[in-house]
Amino acid sequence: MTVSAAALLAAPEDVTPGALGFFVVLALGVALYLLVRSMNKQIARIEAPSEEELKQADWERRRQEESGPRGPGDDAGPQRGP
Repeated sequence: MTVSAAALLAAPEDVTPGALGFFVVLALGVALYLLVRSMNKQIARIEAPSEEELKQADWERRRQEESGPRGPGDDAGPQRGP
């Protein structure tokens, strides 16, 4: 008994994804929903500095640069005489 290859191939209009295809797509959709929900929770936990805090830090950095570098011998305290 020989069966030709043409008899084994199904016609393209007879091929459907079926229940397995539906469940795979459904599982991917559920996984995507859970991942996005988890990502939103993680992003909400991030403590980013406000714009005012950034401006204050920038101002303090500029002020420090303008005053010049201070070394160990550059005391701002009272000078002691010899």
